Amino acid sequence: MKFIHIKYFSFIALMVIGGFLSSCEKYLDVNENPNQPGSATLPLSAKLPAALVSMAIQESGQINQIGAFWGGYWGTTNEAISQFIDLKTYNGPAIRHQRDGIPVWENGYANLLYFQLIKEEAEGKDEFFYAGVSRIMQGWIFLRLVDLYDGVPFNDALQGTDFINPAYEDGKTVYEKAINLITEGIRQVRESSAGSVIDPGPNDVLFKGDKTLWVKFGNTVKLRALLRQSEANNQAYITAEINKIQQDGGGFLNAGENAFINPGYTQSNPNSFWSSYYKDQNNISTANHNNIRPTIYAINQYKERNDPRLAKLFVDIAGEYNGVLFGNPTVSPEYAASVTSAFRGPLENGGQPAGLFKSPTQPLVVMGAFESLFLQAEAAERGWLSGANAKSLYENGIRESFKYMGAAEADFAVYNEELSVNYDEATDKIERIISQKWLALNSINSIEAWNDYRRLGFPDIPNSLEAPSPSARPQRLMYPETERMTNNEEASKQGNDDMLTTKVWWDK
Repeated sequence: MKFIHIKYFSFIALMVIGGFLSSCEKYLDVNENPNQPGSATLPLSAKLPAALVSMAIQESGQINQIGAFWGGYWGTTNEAISQFIDLKTYNGPAIRHQRDGIPVWENGYANLLYFQLIKEEAEGKDEFFYAGVSRIMQGWIFLRLVDLYDGVPFNDALQGTDFINPAYEDGKTVYEKAINLITEGIRQVRESSAGSVIDPGPNDVLFKGDKTLWVKFGNTVKLRALLRQSEANNQAYITAEINKIQQDGGGFLNAGENAFINPGYTQSNPNSFWSSYYKDQNNISTANHNNIRPTIYAINQYKERNDPRLAKLFVDIAGEYNGVLFGNPTVSPEYAASVTSAFRGPLENGGQPAGLFKSPTQPLVVMGAFESLFLQAEAAERGWLSGANAKSLYENGIRESFKYMGAAEADFAVYNEELSVNYDEATDKIERIISQKWLALNSINSIEAWNDYRRLGFPDIPNSLEAPSPSARPQRLMYPETERMTNNEEASKQGNDDMLTTKVWWDK
C-alpha cells in the first residue's frame, strides 16, 4: 500500500484506505462529506479544510501519542498494564506492522498526496493562496517524516506511476528541500491576488485566509527545522536560512497568534482529541481517559516549581497528585486508576475549561504561540536572531502557556521568582528554555518533547521500565512493512533502520 505512487487517486479512496484517520467524521458543514472529497466534485474551498483537518488529526492523535509516551508525559494504570505495549517496549517491528501497527508513514504520505492534488488544481486555476498553503503544509509533513524515519522519498514521491519504486533521499537533503518548499509556499501566499476567484475566508480553518499569519507560521516551522539542526554541525546553512527569514521581514508567530484548527466542531461531532482522550459522543469517559495517567516524573516537574498549571491539567486525589511509572511491568496498588490523577476536564473543574480539555468544540492545536516563543527564545539565546531578547521571549512563552492551560496571569509574577524558573538564575539557559517548553507542550504537541530529548538530552526523562535494556531508547521509527513489501530495494539503500540504535541525521 504505497500512497506515494498514486497521483490521481480519488479523495474517497485516500480517506478510506487503511482505516485512514478513522476518527475524522463530518467536521464541515458542506453538502458532501468533507472526509470523502472526490476530486471531481468538491471545490478547493472544501478540499483545503478537509486536508488541514486530516493533518491536524494525525498530529494531535497518532503522533502526539507517540511523543507523550516517549517524551516522559504518560504512563498507564494497573488496569491498562497490557495497553500500548509496543510503545512501552519499543517494539519497532510491531509498530511498523501493516495491520496492527501505527501507520505514521502511510497517513503522512496520504496527507502529502492530499495537498499535492490541491496544489496541482490550484496552480492550474491560478489560485496561488491554496497552492502556497499546500506547499507549506507539505513542508511540515516532509520534515515530520524525516524526524521519524530519516531518509524518505521526496523528488520521486507523489509522481503517480512515473516512479513505481520511488528513490529515497537522505534526511538532510529532504530537510533542505522541505524548507525550500515552505519558502516557495510563503511566496505564493504573499503574492496571491486579493481578487482571487475562490476567497479562502472561513474555509481556511487554520488562519481564516490571513496571509500575514500564514507567512509567520511558515517562518516558524522553518525556525523549528533549523533549531533541530543545532547539534548537527550545519551552522553555515542555518545562518544563511535565518538571514533569509529576517531579511524577508515576515516574522514568527507571537503572543496570541496560535495555529489552531476548528472547522466547526459540535457536541455531536467533537474535536477528535476530546473524543479520544476525554469523553465520547455520548459524554462517557473514553478508555484512554480511564487508562492513561501522568508519569510521576511529569507531576514532580510541576510540583518542584510550584507550577499552577498542575491543578489545571490533572485531578488531585485527596489533595495530592499521584502519577505512574512509564512501562511499569507489574501491578502495584499505588498505580490503580482509583488512586492516580486522571486528566482534568470541565466535569472535574466545576464546569469550566481545564488545561487540556475545555469543550467538545475546542480547536485542535497544530502549533501554539507558546511553542513559537520558546523556539524564538532558544534561537535568540544561541545568537541566531539579531535584536531578539531571549529572556523576554522565554517569559512570554510561559505566559502564553498559562493562558492556554487556564492558569491565572496574576500567578506568573510569583512563578517567575522560583529559582528553577527565573531566567537570570539559570546556569544553562538553553536547558531552562527547553524545560519550560517541555512543561508547555505536555500532551499538546508531545512529539516535540521527544525530538528535543533526542537532540539535547534534556529534560532527564526516565526510561521505560519495559525497555529492552536500561540504556535502550527509541531513536526513530522503522520503515513500515508496507514499504518493505513493495519498495524494499530502495528502502534498503538507506541502511540499518533499527529503532534503538540508528539515529536520524540531525541526531548523529
